[in-house]
Amino acid sequence: MTKQYVTYKRGSDFKESLKSFFKRKKVYVTAVDQVSFEIEEGDIVGILGPNGAGKSTTIKMLAGTLYPSSGDVRVMDYDPNRERVQYVKKMGAVFGQKSQLIFDIPPVDSFRLNKAIYDISDAEYNERLKELTELLELGDKINRPTRVLSLGERMKCEFIMAMLHNPQIVFLDEPTIGLDVISKRNVWKFIKEMNKKGTTFILTTHDLEDVEELVDNVIIINNGKKVFDDSLDNLRKNLGNKKIVEISLNQPINDAEQLNMKGTKLLETHDTSTLRMEVDVDITPITACISELSSRYGFTDISIKELPMEKIIRHIYTEG
Repeated sequence: MTKQYVTYKRGSDFKESLKSFFKRKKVYVTAVDQVSFEIEEGDIVGILGPNGAGKSTTIKMLAGTLYPSSGDVRVMDYDPNRERVQYVKKMGAVFGQKSQLIFDIPPVDSFRLNKAIYDISDAEYNERLKELTELLELGDKINRPTRVLSLGERMKCEFIMAMLHNPQIVFLDEPTIGLDVISKRNVWKFIKEMNKKGTTFILTTHDLEDVEELVDNVIIINNGKKVFDDSLDNLRKNLGNKKIVEISLNQPINDAEQLNMKGTKLLETHDTSTLRMEVDVDITPITACISELSSRYGFTDISIKELPMEKIIRHIYTEG
């Protein structure tokens, strides 16, 4: 699918501004450029990319709020634009920067509005609302005016709005933006529970904790083009099968730069009692690395971590 926008160019001075009043020059901006992918039922998929890459535009085309300039979009065998009435009954959306709640009334009144819109029976509504409020630990907070709720509580209510009609697929556009650690963990737990029950989630986010905690597969879009579409494990291997090894030494050393171990690269540290390195385990297995280190140094602690997700993503953004 491709999405193009038309904007108009105008100059900055008075003469150019006056000229553009009578004749404006069109400028075509391609937000999404021939992006193709398939997502399996029951997946949690992350769509990543820098600001302006085309992530939100992609989500909005999948949700049916934007139509593609060219290409074909099918979700659950529906065309999100041409079969919108049937389609929206089976999909939900949470946009971190756009609320569905009415600010001056309690969330429960907004829920009743959605009950009427989606024609949910009384029994199903009561059962579903009870299940969701218990899972999100909201209690009677849904009876307070939306304006007095915290950001985390409002975001939980946004999820109830999106999930009341039991959609098969839910689109999340930066759902944890601005949330504290505890609120984020509650949201993660909720998404995982709903996914276990069969709901498919497609999310965009800049928060790499969301990615590491939730997603199975990752699609990366940069400058409107798809540059990666694979599992999270294979994303980690984009820079090779590498680990970060950090050891706390018994005493400070000055010759760390002379480590000279195959497949390793020393990383900068300001603590002379800590040795931190990147190890390519395809060249030097972790067991061999630890054995070599223990023969050279005495140490009190050791940690082995994955490459930081931020470094991997940054590499793909800049290098392709």
